[in-house]
Amino acid sequence: MKIIITGATGMVGEGVLYTSIYDSRVSEIVLISRKKSGYDHPKVREIIVDDFFNLGTQITELHNYDACYFCLGVSSVGMEKSQYEKLTYDLTLNFAKCLEPNNPNLVFIYVSGQGTDSTEKSGTHWARVKGKTENELMKLNFRNVYGFRPGFIRPIYGLKYTHNYYKYIGWLYPLGRMIYPEGFSSLKEIALAMLELSTHPISQKIIGGKMITQLAKMKNN
Repeated sequence: MKIIITGATGMVGEGVLYTSIYDSRVSEIVLISRKKSGYDHPKVREIIVDDFFNLGTQITELHNYDACYFCLGVSSVGMEKSQYEKLTYDLTLNFAKCLEPNNPNLVFIYVSGQGTDSTEKSGTHWARVKGKTENELMKLNFRNVYGFRPGFIRPIYGLKYTHNYYKYIGWLYPLGRMIYPEGFSSLKEIALAMLELSTHPISQKIIGGKMITQLAKMKNN
């Protein structure tokens, strides 16, 4: 399977990359980033772009890939609403539309997050924007599009881009998962669920924490 990953210099994207490298279902990984990931592996090729709104022929010339895991994202905290929408909705749709013409069999997975609002009527701006992004992605001509909505994510410890504060709040994970499994996922489960959906699609398009866990268990090398 040939896959594309964005956001590999962030915690989620790096975890998806790390898991994919060691998964036998994956033969080729293209990373599209603004900076080098620091990963050197025979499966991995990197395309460095300065501007995700001006992607150029390196992206449009990617043909017949099986999946794209869009893990790139920004926090809405302290950001103007118009800028957040540009970096979340506009950027994501621009990227997806560059891939669309030459990748009709691609599975596009967008990491939106728990709280995303598909109705686009939430009182929370970021939830509306991410819901709108999911909705518009699902209109594109890919084989399948899924919105991943994890809540609290347990990292893969030891990776480069794991947030330091997880060292201090990681103890919450087992208790939280027991009480509210929909809101707690491990990063490895997220990656495995993505890989599973790329090879064994399902009709459900919005994937929350419990479904992420179920899909991760279905790995069959």
